[in-house]
Amino acid sequence: MKQSPTKRSLALLRETCDLVEVTEHWNPFARIRKDLYGWIDILAIRGPDTIAVQTTSWSNVKARIKKIEESDSIAAVRKAGWIIEVHGWKKGKDGKYVVRIENIS
Repeated sequence: MKQSPTKRSLALLRETCDLVEVTEHWNPFARIRKDLYGWIDILAIRGPDTIAVQTTSWSNVKARIKKIEESDSIAAVRKAGWIIEVHGWKKGKDGKYVVRIENIS
């Protein structure tokens, strides 16, 4: 079974973080997925750091960065000192998934 980018990022973050939680949820009435602040899929705590993560496919990383940069909430999240990462996933030549992490804090 194919694993979603969110599940892959969760597994990756759980290796190094103290707390990890999915913040996106399904709204059955509107039939849409809703991210925290419109772009955060996962929040993680690593020591004193809070990490806000948007997960996607490798080919959509630039589009997600643009979406975050245009968000009304980005200035407040940066002012709070959170680390902002976009995780892009693709299957490598060996059949294993690889991640591209862009830090846009």
